[in-house]
Amino acid sequence: MSQRGGKGSGRGGGRGGRDRVTMPSGRGLTVRVKTANKRSVSSARWLERQLNDPYVAEAKKQGYRSRAAFKLLQLDEKFNLLKPGAKVVDLGAAPGGWTQVAVDRVGEKGRVVGIDLLPIDAIPGADLIQMDFMDDAAPDLLKRLLDGPADLVLSDMAASATGHSQTDHLRIIALADAAYDFAKDVLKPHGAFVAKVLQGGATGELLVLLKRDFVQVKHVKPPASRSDSAEIYVVALGVRG
Repeated sequence: MSQRGGKGSGRGGGRGGRDRVTMPSGRGLTVRVKTANKRSVSSARWLERQLNDPYVAEAKKQGYRSRAAFKLLQLDEKFNLLKPGAKVVDLGAAPGGWTQVAVDRVGEKGRVVGIDLLPIDAIPGADLIQMDFMDDAAPDLLKRLLDGPADLVLSDMAASATGHSQTDHLRIIALADAAYDFAKDVLKPHGAFVAKVLQGGATGELLVLLKRDFVQVKHVKPPASRSDSAEIYVVALGVRG
């Protein structure tokens, strides 16, 4: 299933390309949440963290669907990933925060396609597909929607945490492996690839492949990543032609 959001009042919600805040504008008063009305301790802690997270508040203020949007904004500030007119694929795009950022940054001449197993509400200026990106038909479908190969493939996907660090690392690396297998089929020469991994970064065969296939490979933890989170991102620049 594919849908394309209308132009609306602006791309991705109308925040205006690069002219917007990439860091929270400030913090309010700290909110404490009690374990009332059958709320568990863990759910109370999660709610309290959300209510006191400046990126959550800033995302609502700027119209982004998730705080994760700021991670991509900050990665783009550092690496200039989202160039005007670029063709971008967002893997595991739901709920759409990264897609919104991509649409804003590439501008009217760019193309952005988001794909996820989950449905995504329409985003002005983006093509959204509900399907498994590992489906054999996915690469050709996305290239048709982009009208050619991609300049950038993004993956902010993460498997559900098990609480066992080694298992979690293996699961998220498996997702990053799958994302890169897809990216190889759709990226143009000199393109770029960004994927979420965990502390320790891209390892083993994936790291070998990235260093072989790209001019530059970096690991980075953007400021919007929570300090208690093990997530980091691998950024691979310049597909070798």
